[in-house]
Amino acid sequence: MSEYLTRADRMKQPAALDVARAVAEEHGVCVRPLAKERVDLDTGRVDIVPVACGSTVASVCPTCAEKNRRLRMAQCREGWHLTEEPDFTPDAPSEDQRAMTAYRADLVKAYRQAVEEDDEVGAEEVREEVAGVDAELRLMGVRGKLPALDARPRAVRKRSTRRRQDAPNLPRRPVQKRTVGRVFGGKYQPSTFLTLTLDSYGKVRSDGTPVDPKTYDYRRAARDAVHFAALLDRFVQNLRRCVGWDVQYFSTVEPQRRLAPHWHAAIRGSISRAELRAVAEATYHQVWWPRHDEMKYGGDRLPMWDARVKGFVDPATREPLPTWEQALDQVDAPAHVARFGVQVHSKGILGGTDEAGRHIGYLTKYLTKSIGECFDAQTARQEEHAERLCAELAVTPCSPQCPVWLLYGVQPRGARVSMEPGKCKGKAHKRSTLGVAGRRVLVSRKWSGKSLADHKHDRKEFVRQLLADVGITGDDQPKRVVWNNVQPGDPNVPTRPHLLLRAVAERRRWKAEYTAALLASANPPDRSATPQAA
Repeated sequence: MSEYLTRADRMKQPAALDVARAVAEEHGVCVRPLAKERVDLDTGRVDIVPVACGSTVASVCPTCAEKNRRLRMAQCREGWHLTEEPDFTPDAPSEDQRAMTAYRADLVKAYRQAVEEDDEVGAEEVREEVAGVDAELRLMGVRGKLPALDARPRAVRKRSTRRRQDAPNLPRRPVQKRTVGRVFGGKYQPSTFLTLTLDSYGKVRSDGTPVDPKTYDYRRAARDAVHFAALLDRFVQNLRRCVGWDVQYFSTVEPQRRLAPHWHAAIRGSISRAELRAVAEATYHQVWWPRHDEMKYGGDRLPMWDARVKGFVDPATREPLPTWEQALDQVDAPAHVARFGVQVHSKGILGGTDEAGRHIGYLTKYLTKSIGECFDAQTARQEEHAERLCAELAVTPCSPQCPVWLLYGVQPRGARVSMEPGKCKGKAHKRSTLGVAGRRVLVSRKWSGKSLADHKHDRKEFVRQLLADVGITGDDQPKRVVWNNVQPGDPNVPTRPHLLLRAVAERRRWKAEYTAALLASANPPDRSATPQAA
Protein backbone atom coordinates (compact mmCIF):
# COMPACT_ATOMS: atom_id res chain seq x y z
CA MET A 1 0.00 0.00 0.00
CA SER A 2 1.49 3.30 -1.08
CA GLU A 3 2.06 6.06 1.41
CA TYR A 4 -0.57 8.80 1.35
CA LEU A 5 0.77 12.28 0.50
CA THR A 6 -1.03 15.42 1.54
CA ARG A 7 -1.12 18.52 -0.61
CA ALA A 8 1.56 20.10 1.58
CA ASP A 9 3.79 17.07 0.99
CA ARG A 10 3.22 17.22 -2.75
CA MET A 11 3.95 20.96 -2.85
CA LYS A 12 7.30 20.30 -1.16
CA GLN A 13 8.38 17.97 -3.95
CA PRO A 14 10.81 19.67 -6.37
CA ALA A 15 9.48 20.66 -9.77
CA ALA A 16 10.94 19.00 -12.84
CA LEU A 17 12.41 22.27 -14.12
CA ASP A 18 14.09 22.91 -10.75
CA VAL A 19 15.65 19.44 -10.85
CA ALA A 20 16.90 20.06 -14.38
CA ARG A 21 18.40 23.41 -13.30
CA ALA A 22 20.12 21.76 -10.33
CA VAL A 23 21.64 19.08 -12.58
CA ALA A 24 22.76 21.77 -15.04
CA GLU A 25 24.48 23.75 -12.27
CA GLU A 26 26.14 20.58 -10.98
CA HIS A 27 27.67 19.86 -14.40
CA GLY A 28 28.58 23.46 -15.23
CA VAL A 29 25.87 23.98 -17.86
CA CYS A 30 24.01 27.23 -18.56
CA VAL A 31 20.69 27.15 -16.67
CA ARG A 32 18.85 29.38 -19.15
CA PRO A 33 20.14 28.29 -22.58
CA LEU A 34 18.98 30.01 -25.75
CA ALA A 35 17.56 27.91 -28.57
CA LYS A 36 19.43 28.48 -31.83
CA GLU A 37 18.91 26.98 -35.26
CA ARG A 38 22.05 25.37 -36.71
CA VAL A 39 22.09 24.61 -40.44
CA ASP A 40 24.74 22.21 -41.77
CA LEU A 41 25.71 23.59 -45.19
CA ASP A 42 27.20 20.26 -46.29
CA THR A 43 24.23 18.02 -45.52
CA GLY A 44 21.39 20.51 -45.18
CA ARG A 45 20.45 19.18 -41.76
CA VAL A 46 18.75 21.64 -39.41
CA ASP A 47 19.12 21.19 -35.62
CA ILE A 48 17.83 23.21 -32.67
CA VAL A 49 20.70 23.33 -30.19
CA PRO A 50 21.08 25.02 -26.78
CA VAL A 51 23.50 27.94 -26.63
CA ALA A 52 24.79 29.42 -23.36
CA CYS A 53 23.24 32.78 -22.43
CA GLY A 54 26.62 34.28 -21.46
CA SER A 55 25.26 36.28 -18.53
CA THR A 56 27.81 37.76 -16.12
CA VAL A 57 25.38 37.98 -13.18
CA ALA A 58 24.95 34.93 -10.94
CA SER A 59 21.35 35.76 -10.10
CA VAL A 60 20.56 35.30 -13.81
CA CYS A 61 22.81 32.32 -14.58
CA PRO A 62 25.36 31.20 -11.96
CA THR A 63 27.20 28.88 -14.36
CA CYS A 64 27.84 31.46 -17.09
CA ALA A 65 28.71 34.11 -14.48
CA GLU A 66 31.31 31.86 -12.86
CA LYS A 67 32.83 30.98 -16.24
CA ASN A 68 33.13 34.67 -17.04
CA ARG A 69 34.78 35.34 -13.68
CA ARG A 70 37.35 32.59 -14.22
CA LEU A 71 38.04 33.93 -17.70
CA ARG A 72 38.64 37.38 -16.23
CA MET A 73 40.99 35.84 -13.66
CA ALA A 74 43.00 34.26 -16.48
CA GLN A 75 43.09 37.59 -18.30
CA CYS A 76 44.30 39.39 -15.18
CA ARG A 77 46.93 36.75 -14.41
CA GLU A 78 48.35 36.69 -17.94
CA GLY A 79 49.02 40.43 -18.18
CA TRP A 80 49.87 41.48 -14.62
CA HIS A 81 53.50 40.40 -14.37
CA LEU A 82 54.69 40.37 -17.98
CA THR A 83 58.47 40.48 -18.22
CA GLU A 84 58.67 41.19 -21.96
CA GLU A 85 57.00 43.89 -23.97
CA PRO A 86 54.00 42.68 -25.98
CA ASP A 87 54.57 43.20 -29.70
CA PHE A 88 52.03 45.59 -31.25
CA THR A 89 54.06 46.51 -34.32
CA PRO A 90 51.57 46.75 -37.22
CA ASP A 91 52.26 44.78 -40.37
CA ALA A 92 53.36 46.67 -43.46
CA PRO A 93 50.48 47.39 -45.90
CA SER A 94 50.26 44.77 -48.61
CA GLU A 95 50.33 45.57 -52.32
CA ASP A 96 46.61 44.80 -52.65
CA GLN A 97 45.76 47.08 -49.72
CA ARG A 98 47.75 49.95 -51.22
CA ALA A 99 46.19 49.43 -54.65
CA MET A 100 42.66 49.37 -53.23
CA THR A 101 43.33 52.52 -51.18
CA ALA A 102 44.67 54.30 -54.30
CA TYR A 103 41.51 53.28 -56.15
CA ARG A 104 39.43 54.76 -53.32
CA ALA A 105 41.36 58.03 -53.64
CA ASP A 106 40.37 58.16 -57.33
CA LEU A 107 36.75 57.56 -56.33
CA VAL A 108 36.88 60.44 -53.85
CA LYS A 109 38.11 62.74 -56.61
CA ALA A 110 35.31 61.55 -58.92
CA TYR A 111 32.79 62.14 -56.15
CA ARG A 112 33.98 65.71 -55.60
CA GLN A 113 33.67 66.38 -59.30
CA ALA A 114 30.14 64.91 -59.42
CA VAL A 115 29.07 67.08 -56.49
CA GLU A 116 30.47 70.23 -58.12
CA GLU A 117 28.58 69.41 -61.33
CA ASP A 118 25.34 68.67 -59.38
CA ASP A 119 25.34 65.14 -60.80
CA GLU A 120 23.30 63.40 -58.09
CA VAL A 121 23.07 60.11 -59.97
CA GLY A 122 26.81 59.94 -60.52
CA ALA A 123 27.49 60.92 -56.90
CA GLU A 124 25.20 58.15 -55.63
CA GLU A 125 26.95 55.58 -57.83
CA VAL A 126 30.32 56.66 -56.43
CA ARG A 127 28.97 56.39 -52.84
CA GLU A 128 27.93 52.80 -53.45
CA GLU A 129 31.30 51.98 -54.99
CA VAL A 130 33.17 53.55 -52.06
CA ALA A 131 31.06 51.52 -49.61
CA GLY A 132 32.06 48.35 -51.47
CA VAL A 133 35.73 49.37 -51.43
CA ASP A 134 35.62 50.05 -47.67
CA ALA A 135 34.08 46.62 -47.10
CA GLU A 136 36.79 45.03 -49.23
CA LEU A 137 39.51 46.82 -47.27
CA ARG A 138 38.10 45.45 -44.01
CA LEU A 139 38.15 41.94 -45.48
CA MET A 140 41.78 42.52 -46.44
CA GLY A 141 42.63 43.17 -42.80
CA VAL A 142 42.69 46.98 -42.72
CA ARG A 143 41.43 48.27 -39.37
CA GLY A 144 39.97 51.68 -38.76
CA LYS A 145 38.02 53.88 -41.14
CA LEU A 146 39.10 56.18 -43.93
CA PRO A 147 37.61 59.71 -44.09
CA ALA A 148 33.98 59.88 -45.16
CA LEU A 149 33.04 61.33 -48.53
CA ASP A 150 30.92 64.07 -46.98
CA ALA A 151 33.13 65.34 -44.20
CA ARG A 152 31.01 67.43 -41.86
CA PRO A 153 32.90 70.12 -39.98
CA ARG A 154 32.49 69.67 -36.25
CA ALA A 155 31.97 72.74 -34.14
CA VAL A 156 34.74 72.69 -31.56
CA ARG A 157 33.89 74.46 -28.35
CA LYS A 158 37.17 75.44 -26.73
CA ARG A 159 37.60 75.27 -22.98
CA SER A 160 40.50 76.46 -20.93
CA THR A 161 43.11 73.76 -20.37
CA ARG A 162 44.78 75.56 -17.47
CA ARG A 163 44.89 73.59 -14.26
CA ARG A 164 42.63 74.66 -11.46
CA GLN A 165 44.22 76.85 -8.83
CA ASP A 166 42.97 74.56 -6.05
CA ALA A 167 44.72 71.47 -7.54
CA PRO A 168 48.45 70.81 -7.04
CA ASN A 169 50.71 70.61 -10.06
CA LEU A 170 52.17 67.34 -11.27
CA PRO A 171 55.63 66.59 -12.66
CA ARG A 172 55.46 65.69 -16.32
CA ARG A 173 57.90 63.38 -18.04
CA PRO A 174 58.05 62.22 -21.66
CA VAL A 175 56.12 58.96 -21.88
CA GLN A 176 58.37 56.12 -23.05
CA LYS A 177 57.06 53.39 -25.32
CA ARG A 178 57.23 50.65 -22.71
CA THR A 179 54.65 48.91 -20.55
CA VAL A 180 56.85 46.64 -18.41
CA GLY A 181 58.07 47.80 -15.01
CA ARG A 182 61.61 48.09 -13.71
CA VAL A 183 63.71 45.22 -12.40
CA PHE A 184 65.16 45.64 -8.89
CA GLY A 185 68.22 43.80 -7.64
CA GLY A 186 68.67 42.12 -10.98
CA LYS A 187 65.80 39.67 -10.44
CA TYR A 188 62.78 41.30 -8.75
CA GLN A 189 60.14 42.85 -10.98
CA PRO A 190 57.15 43.68 -8.76
CA SER A 191 53.82 45.07 -9.84
CA THR A 192 51.26 47.17 -7.98
CA PHE A 193 47.81 46.61 -6.48
CA LEU A 194 45.97 49.93 -6.09
CA THR A 195 42.66 51.00 -4.54
CA LEU A 196 41.16 54.48 -5.05
CA THR A 197 38.01 55.89 -3.46
CA LEU A 198 35.88 58.97 -3.99
CA ASP A 199 35.80 61.97 -1.71
CA SER A 200 33.81 62.15 1.51
CA TYR A 201 30.24 63.50 1.49
CA GLY A 202 29.82 63.54 5.27
CA LYS A 203 30.62 61.41 8.29
CA VAL A 204 29.35 57.82 8.11
CA ARG A 205 28.87 55.02 10.59
CA SER A 206 30.51 51.61 10.43
CA ASP A 207 27.57 50.31 8.40
CA GLY A 208 28.10 52.98 5.72
CA THR A 209 25.09 55.12 6.58
CA PRO A 210 25.54 58.85 7.24
CA VAL A 211 25.70 60.12 10.80
CA ASP A 212 23.52 63.09 9.80
CA PRO A 213 21.45 62.35 6.66
CA LYS A 214 20.36 66.02 6.51
CA THR A 215 23.90 67.28 5.89
CA TYR A 216 25.11 64.31 3.83
CA ASP A 217 25.78 65.57 0.28
CA TYR A 218 23.70 63.12 -1.78
CA ARG A 219 23.78 65.40 -4.83
CA ARG A 220 27.58 65.37 -5.04
CA ALA A 221 27.63 61.63 -4.34
CA ALA A 222 25.27 60.97 -7.25
CA ARG A 223 27.20 63.19 -9.65
CA ASP A 224 30.54 61.67 -8.67
CA ALA A 225 29.15 58.18 -9.34
CA VAL A 226 27.86 59.21 -12.78
CA HIS A 227 31.22 60.73 -13.78
CA PHE A 228 33.41 58.15 -12.02
CA ALA A 229 34.58 56.52 -15.28
CA ALA A 230 35.75 59.86 -16.70
CA LEU A 231 37.63 60.57 -13.48
CA LEU A 232 39.42 57.22 -13.77
CA ASP A 233 40.44 58.01 -17.36
CA ARG A 234 41.90 61.30 -16.20
CA PHE A 235 43.81 59.55 -13.40
CA VAL A 236 45.41 57.06 -15.81
CA GLN A 237 46.42 59.88 -18.17
CA ASN A 238 48.02 61.81 -15.32
CA LEU A 239 49.73 58.69 -13.98
CA ARG A 240 51.36 57.92 -17.33
CA ARG A 241 52.57 61.48 -17.68
CA CYS A 242 53.93 61.49 -14.13
CA VAL A 243 55.84 58.18 -14.15
CA GLY A 244 56.99 58.49 -17.76
CA TRP A 245 55.86 55.14 -19.22
CA ASP A 246 52.70 53.60 -20.66
CA VAL A 247 51.10 52.21 -17.49
CA GLN A 248 48.81 49.20 -18.08
CA TYR A 249 46.06 48.05 -15.74
CA PHE A 250 43.32 45.49 -15.11
CA SER A 251 40.69 46.94 -12.81
CA THR A 252 37.20 46.48 -11.41
CA VAL A 253 34.66 48.93 -9.97
CA GLU A 254 32.96 47.99 -6.69
CA PRO A 255 30.67 49.84 -4.25
CA GLN A 256 31.75 50.71 -0.73
CA ARG A 257 29.47 50.34 2.26
CA ARG A 258 28.47 53.99 1.85
CA LEU A 259 27.51 53.03 -1.77
CA ALA A 260 30.19 55.21 -3.35
CA PRO A 261 32.14 53.42 -6.11
CA HIS A 262 35.81 52.66 -5.65
CA TRP A 263 38.47 51.25 -7.96
CA HIS A 264 40.65 48.15 -7.51
CA ALA A 265 43.45 47.94 -10.07
CA ALA A 266 46.24 45.50 -10.84
CA ILE A 267 48.94 47.73 -12.37
CA ARG A 268 51.89 46.26 -14.22
CA GLY A 269 55.17 47.57 -12.85
CA SER A 270 56.17 49.19 -9.57
CA ILE A 271 55.03 52.73 -8.72
CA SER A 272 55.86 54.39 -5.42
CA ARG A 273 53.13 55.23 -2.94
CA ALA A 274 54.18 58.88 -2.96
CA GLU A 275 53.65 59.16 -6.70
CA LEU A 276 50.28 57.41 -6.55
CA ARG A 277 49.07 59.67 -3.76
CA ALA A 278 50.31 62.78 -5.55
CA VAL A 279 48.57 61.82 -8.80
CA ALA A 280 45.31 60.98 -7.00
CA GLU A 281 45.39 64.30 -5.15
CA ALA A 282 46.03 66.28 -8.32
CA THR A 283 43.47 64.48 -10.49
CA TYR A 284 40.06 66.01 -11.11
CA HIS A 285 37.40 65.89 -13.81
CA GLN A 286 35.47 69.02 -14.80
CA VAL A 287 31.98 68.52 -16.21
CA TRP A 288 31.29 71.30 -18.71
CA TRP A 289 27.52 70.93 -18.77
CA PRO A 290 24.75 73.45 -18.15
CA ARG A 291 23.97 74.13 -14.54
CA HIS A 292 21.51 71.64 -13.09
CA ASP A 293 21.22 72.60 -9.45
CA GLU A 294 17.54 73.60 -9.39
CA MET A 295 14.70 71.89 -11.22
CA LYS A 296 12.37 74.22 -13.12
CA TYR A 297 9.72 71.61 -13.87
CA GLY A 298 8.17 68.72 -12.01
CA GLY A 299 4.94 67.03 -11.02
CA ASP A 300 2.16 67.82 -13.49
CA ARG A 301 4.02 70.84 -14.90
CA LEU A 302 6.36 69.36 -17.50
CA PRO A 303 7.69 70.59 -20.86
CA MET A 304 5.62 69.64 -23.89
CA TRP A 305 6.62 68.64 -27.41
CA ASP A 306 5.62 71.17 -30.07
CA ALA A 307 5.54 69.79 -33.62
CA ARG A 308 5.79 73.28 -35.13
CA VAL A 309 9.14 74.09 -33.53
CA LYS A 310 10.20 70.42 -33.45
CA GLY A 311 11.23 70.69 -29.86
CA PHE A 312 10.04 70.99 -26.27
CA VAL A 313 8.33 74.15 -25.05
CA ASP A 314 7.21 75.61 -21.74
CA PRO A 315 3.70 74.31 -20.92
CA ALA A 316 2.46 77.79 -19.94
CA THR A 317 4.17 80.25 -22.27
CA ARG A 318 4.77 77.88 -25.21
CA GLU A 319 8.25 79.33 -25.49
CA PRO A 320 10.86 76.84 -26.81
CA LEU A 321 13.35 75.60 -24.26
CA PRO A 322 17.00 76.34 -25.06
CA THR A 323 18.63 73.59 -27.11
CA TRP A 324 21.67 71.73 -25.86
CA GLU A 325 24.04 73.79 -28.00
CA GLN A 326 22.43 77.05 -26.89
CA ALA A 327 22.73 76.03 -23.25
CA LEU A 328 26.39 75.14 -23.69
CA ASP A 329 27.07 78.57 -25.18
CA GLN A 330 26.06 80.06 -21.83
CA VAL A 331 28.39 77.84 -19.78
CA ASP A 332 31.29 79.78 -18.27
CA ALA A 333 32.19 77.41 -15.41
CA PRO A 334 32.04 73.64 -14.89
CA ALA A 335 28.77 72.38 -13.46
CA HIS A 336 30.58 69.78 -11.36
CA VAL A 337 34.13 68.82 -10.41
CA ALA A 338 34.79 65.21 -9.43
CA ARG A 339 37.78 64.31 -7.24
CA PHE A 340 39.22 61.32 -5.41
CA GLY A 341 39.30 61.06 -1.65
CA VAL A 342 42.35 60.94 0.60
CA GLN A 343 42.28 57.15 0.94
CA VAL A 344 44.84 55.70 -1.49
CA HIS A 345 45.97 52.14 -0.77
CA SER A 346 48.77 50.52 -2.76
CA LYS A 347 50.93 47.43 -2.37
CA GLY A 348 53.77 45.84 -4.30
CA ILE A 349 53.11 42.28 -5.50
CA LEU A 350 55.60 39.78 -6.93
CA GLY A 351 54.45 37.56 -9.77
CA GLY A 352 54.01 33.83 -9.26
CA THR A 353 53.40 34.13 -5.51
CA ASP A 354 50.42 33.07 -3.43
CA GLU A 355 49.83 36.72 -2.63
CA ALA A 356 49.38 37.51 -6.32
CA GLY A 357 46.79 34.75 -6.60
CA ARG A 358 44.93 36.05 -3.54
CA HIS A 359 44.77 39.57 -4.94
CA ILE A 360 43.52 38.31 -8.31
CA GLY A 361 40.76 36.46 -6.47
CA TYR A 362 39.95 39.58 -4.45
CA LEU A 363 39.93 41.69 -7.61
CA THR A 364 37.36 39.43 -9.28
CA LYS A 365 35.45 38.36 -6.17
CA TYR A 366 32.24 40.28 -6.89
CA LEU A 367 32.15 40.08 -10.68
CA THR A 368 29.26 37.61 -10.54
CA LYS A 369 27.08 40.28 -8.90
CA SER A 370 25.75 43.55 -10.20
CA ILE A 371 26.87 46.65 -8.33
CA GLY A 372 23.48 46.90 -6.65
CA GLU A 373 23.65 43.26 -5.55
CA CYS A 374 26.99 43.85 -3.84
CA PHE A 375 25.04 45.93 -1.34
CA ASP A 376 22.53 44.08 0.84
CA ALA A 377 20.62 46.37 3.17
CA GLN A 378 20.39 44.74 6.59
CA THR A 379 18.71 47.59 8.48
CA ALA A 380 16.07 50.21 7.81
CA ARG A 381 18.76 52.89 8.04
CA GLN A 382 20.77 51.28 5.24
CA GLU A 383 17.65 50.90 3.10
CA GLU A 384 16.78 54.57 3.62
CA HIS A 385 20.33 55.59 2.68
CA ALA A 386 20.12 53.58 -0.56
CA GLU A 387 16.69 55.01 -1.39
CA ARG A 388 17.87 58.60 -0.93
CA LEU A 389 20.86 58.02 -3.17
CA CYS A 390 18.70 56.39 -5.85
CA ALA A 391 16.23 59.26 -5.61
CA GLU A 392 19.05 61.71 -6.28
CA LEU A 393 20.36 59.59 -9.16
CA ALA A 394 16.88 59.68 -10.72
CA VAL A 395 17.14 63.47 -11.17
CA THR A 396 20.84 63.57 -12.09
CA PRO A 397 21.49 63.83 -15.86
CA CYS A 398 23.66 60.95 -17.03
CA SER A 399 24.59 62.22 -20.52
CA PRO A 400 23.85 65.06 -22.96
CA GLN A 401 21.05 62.88 -24.42
CA CYS A 402 19.37 62.28 -21.03
CA PRO A 403 15.65 63.30 -20.85
CA VAL A 404 16.23 64.40 -17.24
CA TRP A 405 17.61 67.64 -18.68
CA LEU A 406 14.04 68.68 -19.47
CA LEU A 407 13.36 69.00 -15.74
CA TYR A 408 16.06 71.69 -15.63
CA GLY A 409 14.68 73.60 -18.61
CA VAL A 410 17.19 72.37 -21.21
CA GLN A 411 16.45 70.27 -24.27
CA PRO A 412 18.78 67.27 -24.39
CA ARG A 413 20.92 66.68 -27.43
CA GLY A 414 18.87 64.99 -30.14
CA ALA A 415 15.54 65.80 -28.49
CA ARG A 416 12.61 63.88 -30.01
CA VAL A 417 8.90 63.45 -29.45
CA SER A 418 9.29 60.01 -27.83
CA MET A 419 11.22 61.46 -24.88
CA GLU A 420 9.42 61.68 -21.54
CA PRO A 421 10.66 64.51 -19.31
CA GLY A 422 12.50 63.12 -16.31
CA LYS A 423 12.34 59.48 -17.45
CA CYS A 424 15.63 58.11 -18.73
CA LYS A 425 16.29 54.46 -19.55
CA GLY A 426 20.03 54.85 -18.98
CA LYS A 427 21.79 52.40 -16.69
CA ALA A 428 23.03 55.18 -14.40
CA HIS A 429 19.52 55.70 -12.99
CA LYS A 430 18.91 52.05 -12.08
CA ARG A 431 19.20 50.57 -8.59
CA SER A 432 21.36 47.75 -9.97
CA THR A 433 24.18 50.15 -10.96
CA LEU A 434 24.06 52.85 -8.24
CA GLY A 435 25.08 55.46 -10.79
CA VAL A 436 27.96 53.55 -12.41
CA ALA A 437 26.68 53.08 -15.94
CA GLY A 438 29.91 51.87 -17.51
CA ARG A 439 31.60 48.48 -17.48
CA ARG A 440 32.51 46.69 -14.27
CA VAL A 441 35.88 45.56 -15.65
CA LEU A 442 38.24 48.14 -17.16
CA VAL A 443 41.30 46.80 -18.99
CA SER A 444 43.93 48.80 -20.84
CA ARG A 445 44.53 47.91 -24.48
CA LYS A 446 48.10 46.72 -24.05
CA TRP A 447 47.43 44.60 -20.98
CA SER A 448 48.03 41.18 -22.52
CA GLY A 449 47.81 41.86 -26.24
CA LYS A 450 44.56 39.88 -26.32
CA SER A 451 40.88 40.59 -26.05
CA LEU A 452 38.58 38.59 -23.81
CA ALA A 453 37.48 36.60 -26.87
CA ASP A 454 41.15 35.80 -27.58
CA HIS A 455 41.63 34.43 -24.07
CA LYS A 456 38.50 32.34 -24.42
CA HIS A 457 39.70 30.98 -27.76
CA ASP A 458 43.13 30.10 -26.29
CA ARG A 459 41.54 28.07 -23.49
CA LYS A 460 39.29 26.21 -25.92
CA GLU A 461 42.17 25.57 -28.31
CA PHE A 462 44.24 24.12 -25.46
CA VAL A 463 41.50 21.58 -24.73
CA ARG A 464 41.01 20.77 -28.43
CA GLN A 465 44.72 20.13 -28.83
CA LEU A 466 44.81 17.94 -25.73
CA LEU A 467 41.91 15.87 -27.10
CA ALA A 468 43.51 15.68 -30.56
CA ASP A 469 46.71 14.27 -29.04
CA VAL A 470 44.77 11.18 -27.92
CA GLY A 471 42.79 10.83 -31.14
CA ILE A 472 39.60 12.70 -30.20
CA THR A 473 39.15 15.15 -33.08
CA GLY A 474 35.40 15.78 -33.18
CA ASP A 475 35.09 14.84 -36.86
CA ASP A 476 31.42 14.00 -36.28
CA GLN A 477 30.63 17.68 -35.79
CA PRO A 478 29.53 19.78 -38.82
CA LYS A 479 32.29 21.87 -40.35
CA ARG A 480 30.35 24.54 -42.22
CA VAL A 481 27.30 25.84 -40.38
CA VAL A 482 25.00 28.85 -40.35
CA TRP A 483 23.31 29.98 -37.12
CA ASN A 484 19.82 31.49 -37.17
CA ASN A 485 17.47 32.74 -34.49
CA VAL A 486 14.38 30.62 -33.96
CA GLN A 487 11.03 32.19 -34.75
CA PRO A 488 8.55 32.81 -31.91
CA GLY A 489 6.04 30.02 -31.69
CA ASP A 490 8.15 27.56 -33.69
CA PRO A 491 6.75 24.11 -32.77
CA ASN A 492 10.15 22.50 -33.41
CA VAL A 493 11.78 24.38 -30.52
CA PRO A 494 12.17 22.04 -27.51
CA THR A 495 11.10 23.10 -24.04
CA ARG A 496 13.64 24.50 -21.61
CA PRO A 497 13.95 21.27 -19.57
CA HIS A 498 14.67 19.41 -22.80
CA LEU A 499 17.36 21.95 -23.75
CA LEU A 500 18.88 21.72 -20.27
CA LEU A 501 19.07 17.94 -20.29
CA ARG A 502 20.52 17.90 -23.80
CA ALA A 503 23.20 20.36 -22.74
CA VAL A 504 23.94 18.23 -19.65
CA ALA A 505 24.35 15.13 -21.82
CA GLU A 506 26.78 16.98 -24.11
CA ARG A 507 28.70 18.30 -21.13
CA ARG A 508 29.03 14.83 -19.60
CA ARG A 509 30.34 13.49 -22.90
CA TRP A 510 32.88 16.31 -23.18
CA LYS A 511 34.00 15.82 -19.58
CA ALA A 512 34.47 12.08 -20.13
CA GLU A 513 36.57 12.76 -23.23
CA TYR A 514 38.62 15.37 -21.38
CA THR A 515 39.22 13.04 -18.44
CA ALA A 516 40.33 10.30 -20.83
CA ALA A 517 42.71 12.73 -22.51
CA LEU A 518 44.20 13.71 -19.15
CA LEU A 519 44.77 10.11 -18.17
CA ALA A 520 46.33 9.32 -21.55
CA SER A 521 48.60 12.35 -21.44
CA ALA A 522 52.18 11.70 -20.38
CA ASN A 523 52.31 14.99 -18.45
CA PRO A 524 48.81 15.85 -17.20
CA PRO A 525 48.40 19.63 -16.84
CA ASP A 526 47.11 21.43 -13.77
CA ARG A 527 43.39 20.63 -13.73
CA SER A 528 42.56 23.83 -11.84
CA ALA A 529 43.36 25.99 -14.86
CA THR A 530 41.61 24.08 -17.62
CA PRO A 531 38.22 22.46 -16.84
CA GLN A 532 36.30 25.68 -17.49
CA ALA A 533 37.63 25.80 -21.06
CA ALA A 534 35.91 22.58 -22.10
